[in-house]
Amino acid sequence: AGAAGGGGGPGGPPIMGGGEQMDRVFVGGLPYYLSQEQCEELLSSFGPLRSFDLVKDRDTGQSKGYGFVVYADPSVTDVACAGLNGMRMGERTLTVRRATESAPNQQMGAQHTGMMPAAMNQAPPMPEMPASRIISLLEAVTPAELADDGEYSEILEDMKEECGRYGAVRSLHIPRPNTAGGPDPPGVGKVIVEYADVSGAMAGRTAMHGRRFAGRTVSATFLPEAAFSAGQF
Repeated sequence: AGAAGGGGGPGGPPIMGGGEQMDRVFVGGLPYYLSQEQCEELLSSFGPLRSFDLVKDRDTGQSKGYGFVVYADPSVTDVACAGLNGMRMGERTLTVRRATESAPNQQMGAQHTGMMPAAMNQAPPMPEMPASRIISLLEAVTPAELADDGEYSEILEDMKEECGRYGAVRSLHIPRPNTAGGPDPPGVGKVIVEYADVSGAMAGRTAMHGRRFAGRTVSATFLPEAAFSAGQF
């Protein structure tokens, strides 16, 4: 990835050739604390990148919260846009679309700050929680499926494999119902996934939210690390 703002004027996007220009994707609403490498890790969950330019303030070097990405395989461009657009990251919402798509004039100023109106977000809404390394999946499993030891082991391995596609999984918990007649432990019916880093968790949540399992639609949210450490699933 090249340095942000190179060649297109101070703080602006780089100038590209016609073919690459057609596949260039605008990524707005990025949290200012994300580094170039963290942004690339999130975006590359949909495929290898040809380039990513995080636009920064020329004086301070601080991220301006938006950038431009080009995927090595143009066929994944629209898939990535659909998967990332509308994703909540802390108090911000990603706006991800082809840079060649036009927008109403009144929205142009907002585009350049990475803050787009909610009406522009096409992805299903996700509950607003600050990003963390932990995601909680609801409706991925049912308590009845967890009662049998053999079926539980199979579900556990399947979920580890699936969630591991999007980042390094440090641990995965699927609380089981109490068959001894006492109260169930916290989090029964949920899958709690601890990723090694926030970027992996963000990619995992984006990929898992809205997935269908046995006719159920999965809801994926971030879980605060303090709650995870306390077993408050």
